[in-house]
This record gives sequence, structure tokens and C-alpha cells, in this order.
Amino acid sequence: MPLLGSDLAGKAALVTGGATGIGLAIAEALAAHGVRLAIADIDRAAAHRAAEQVGEAIAIPMDVRERVSVEAGFAEAVSQFGGIDLLVANAGVSTMRRAVEITDEEWDRNFAVNTRGVFLSNQIAARHFLAAGRKGVICNTASLAAKVGAPLLAHYSASKFAVVGWTQALARELAPHGIRVNAVCPGFVRTSMQEREVVWEAELRGLSPDAVRADYIAQTPLGRLEEPKDVAGLVVFLLSDAARFMTGQAVNVTGGVYMT
Repeated sequence: MPLLGSDLAGKAALVTGGATGIGLAIAEALAAHGVRLAIADIDRAAAHRAAEQVGEAIAIPMDVRERVSVEAGFAEAVSQFGGIDLLVANAGVSTMRRAVEITDEEWDRNFAVNTRGVFLSNQIAARHFLAAGRKGVICNTASLAAKVGAPLLAHYSASKFAVVGWTQALARELAPHGIRVNAVCPGFVRTSMQEREVVWEAELRGLSPDAVRADYIAQTPLGRLEEPKDVAGLVVFLLSDAARFMTGQAVNVTGGVYMT
């Protein structure tokens, strides 16, 4: 039996939000399986650092909120690699506030990056797959907050619920062409984004940051904070032929926080 992910060797992938956190862990995991990487990020310098760290990768400056930027970045990756086989739409942002205090600007920013960014990157990738006759694979980063509405993150939850709905609908449309689309739903992942959220939540709940982290761990049956590499392993699986009969799924990787 071939090793998991061995079929990915030589394929080309574009990872949005790939310079840090979950995106960087995904890029590293794919590179370890012989995938050629385009690391796309709004932070050009961070993307270059990540590409150097991963090795055999190129850096693509990309603002996933803007169609022109996504199209240009995707075209650059196609030019460099001769085509793209895999897309990981991972770029995301969060802010934290009580629902009655969320501003229009916060709502719009969460949806612009988390939802519009997935829409644009998925659509542009799908057009490439269809035009090139490629049976490409897409994996979107959703969230635990896409399964259960998260207090203090109502706008973020709404944007991630939308990602799951889009993933399911796109999967149905592209399935006749052999193109698969899935999503991953991480839980309490130890990243720089989480560090910001811990501080915000501590202030909003009148707790210490350590107490907030302890609460996250207490909610997690496996008894620890999630690491980016925990998500990356699932993404490798979903992009590989091992998941060849899976599409339209939003797969939990939460340490047991959510089990449905």
C-alpha cells in the first residue's frame, strides 16, 4: 500500500495565508510530500521568509479580498509551475466583540477575508482546473466556529458558516468534472491569531489570559491546545488520493470539542 500523500509528489499547490500559523504548517507538510509550493500572503516579506523556510517554494504577494490580486497571484503560480493542481484557501482574520457591539467595519473585514477570499480563490482555481482539464482538489479552512456559533465571535462564526455552505455547493457543481472540494474545521489552535484572541477574550470576560487558555483546554477532550501541524495532517489527507471519494465535507479537527 502506498504511503499517505505519496501521490502528491510533483504536484503544484497554492496556499493562501501561507506565511504563518496553520497556512505555514500546511505548506511545510505538503513540501515534505514533494509538492511544489506557491505561498501566497498579503505580507510580502513574510511570504518570502516562509518560502525560504519551506524550500522549493515561491512567494506570491496576494490580497484575497481583491479579484485582481488573486488572479495575478494565481497566474504567476501557473506560469512558474505550468499549472496548479491543489488549492488551500486558508487566509483568515478575526476580531472579537460582543454581538451587539460589532461594528460595520469589523463585520465587513471578516467577510471580505474569510468568505470573499475563499470565493475568489476557489472560483479562480476552479476555472483553471476546468480550462486545463485537471482533476484539481480544493481545501478550505473553516473553523469550529463554523459548526457552533461562538460567543464574542458572532461575525467570525457567520463568515465561517458561509465557507461551509459554499464548500458544499461548489463540491456538488464540480463533482461531475472530478474536482473535489472539502473544508477543515480546526478548534483552539495555538497561533498568533489565537494569542490575540486570548487577550481580547480575557478582557471581555474579566479573566486572565491563562484562565482563557485553561478554559480552551478544559473544553478539549484530548486535553491540550491544538497545534497547526494537527490541521496540516488532515489537509494532506484531504488533498491526497486517500480521500478520493470525499467531497463537500467540513471535517472537524478539534481534539473532540465538537463531535458531530
